[in-house]
Amino acid sequence: MNQSAVQLLWPTPILVRKYDQAEEVNAELLRLFYGELQAKGGLKGTVYSSSDDILQRYQSPALQALFGFISNAVFEAASAMNGPIWQQVGVRNLQMRVVGAWFQIQNRFGFHDIHNHGNCSWSGVYYVQLDPAERRQQHPVLGALNGITRFYAPHLNLLGGAHMDMGNAYMQQSTFDVTPEEGVLVVFPSWLLHKAMPYDGERDRVIISFNAQVHGEQGNQAFEYGFH
Repeated sequence: MNQSAVQLLWPTPILVRKYDQAEEVNAELLRLFYGELQAKGGLKGTVYSSSDDILQRYQSPALQALFGFISNAVFEAASAMNGPIWQQVGVRNLQMRVVGAWFQIQNRFGFHDIHNHGNCSWSGVYYVQLDPAERRQQHPVLGALNGITRFYAPHLNLLGGAHMDMGNAYMQQSTFDVTPEEGVLVVFPSWLLHKAMPYDGERDRVIISFNAQVHGEQGNQAFEYGFH
């Protein structure tokens, strides 16, 4: 039995990694993505979102290299959270499968409102291009929030009308902001609410998003159904 008087349960994992080959790979990705955008008539409005099958549509060495890095990061996050369970139930030959990958080009106050991702266990965002943080933060309207990715705490829906005093002050911190940087990958559980805040810059904000599943060789049931 854990002898600690206070236990912190149900943690929310977020993994942030910098891709060492980002400069070379990002340049090739931008050529690929802007080629598609121009074929569609350019950026109409504030956000362009591709279909979620870019890994099937493009046989790109740059994409393949990037998703090798992404696969390792997803498995690192999944292993950190599930390792003891995998060992307990004897899972063998785990396979990570990307079930959707797409890119977005955003500017002129374009944003993506609060959402999460379905039909997957892990999701992520990789930043291909955007203005440097110092330049973004000087924006006269958006300031430090210009183009950031904001994550929302699982207890967010409990705060409306909830009693607040200094006894539960820890609940009042209900967001976590990631300051984007070219070549940075963020991996998070797919159920976690998040938002791409409005962005306005000299360069477009270009990202890749993806959804992933992790499967065991003999299925995905970790526990028996019923009461324990």
